[in-house]
Amino acid sequence: MLKIGTVSFLWPTLLWLLAAVPLVAALHSVLVARRRQVGLRYANLETVGVVRSAGKLAHAPALLMLLGLTALIVAIARPQALIALPARLETVILALDISASMKATDLAPNRITAAQAAARSFVAEQPSHVRIGVVGIAASAAVVQSPTNNREEILQAIERLEPQRGTALGSGLVIALDAAVPSARIDVEEFMNPRPAAPSELKDKPTEEESPQPRGVDATAAIVLLSDGQSNVGPGPLKAAEIAAKHGVRIYTVGIGTPEGTTVTADGWSMRTRLDEESLKKVASMTQAEYFRAGNAADLKKIYSALGTRLALQKPQPTEVTAIVAALGAVLTLVGGLLSMLWFNRIL
Repeated sequence: MLKIGTVSFLWPTLLWLLAAVPLVAALHSVLVARRRQVGLRYANLETVGVVRSAGKLAHAPALLMLLGLTALIVAIARPQALIALPARLETVILALDISASMKATDLAPNRITAAQAAARSFVAEQPSHVRIGVVGIAASAAVVQSPTNNREEILQAIERLEPQRGTALGSGLVIALDAAVPSARIDVEEFMNPRPAAPSELKDKPTEEESPQPRGVDATAAIVLLSDGQSNVGPGPLKAAEIAAKHGVRIYTVGIGTPEGTTVTADGWSMRTRLDEESLKKVASMTQAEYFRAGNAADLKKIYSALGTRLALQKPQPTEVTAIVAALGAVLTLVGGLLSMLWFNRIL
């Protein structure tokens, strides 16, 4: 396979046929020059101008036909292009960080209120057939709303979210993954509370597990995580991202807060919270998704709006475009031939 930029060819050896195109062009130039000489030799003075004009026009149909021939040869080599096709999206899980850090006011009026407003806008923009679920992530994570098409229930679930202590991002992502693809039968309890492996299990365990699906190929489900990226309870988010990657589910991450951080005071105690962009970027990258940074409430709404478009399209995949290129070549050749017949009563 030959790859040139974003275009590749399944049968690249046939591209050598393109060497015939300049030979055909040269042969046509010779024929046109001879016809012009013959026409000028036997034409009277009144027709000399007509013959010269015809000589100028003679190259237009030929150029179209040569372009058509080039396209047809390229089509024979079976070209592929990276194309983002419409996704068959069925389920989206909104995983919202509701830890105490969401009380920070670096997003007006505070992070949790801005996140809820943006989430409502996101829900409103999704097609009616897309089921949406909501997972709240604090010291423990739970499904606040199972995936449903009932938009009113989804909005009510978002409104019920309130900041709590602790952040278990890994557990929250696995719970969201289980809600997004229940057919995967993910052992959530084992992930959150892994039991020590017996010596025999360690001996027989393969060094590398095969992924059930290539990363990011499940276009039917996706997870949208909104968090500052800091996790202080349970397994880390990267372990959860590995499981999501094995099942082909994309996790889009939205970073909320600032890298330098801010101090949050609640219930008589203070904590320093900052944006861990590196962790959120890795989660998105591992699952073939994207990371977004929300600098303010307006940015957050724009991000959720952009996410609607991202979710509607699959990650660009190599797609054979032989039929399109062949059709283009046929059209160019046909138009060139028709013009030649119309202007000169002959083809080339």
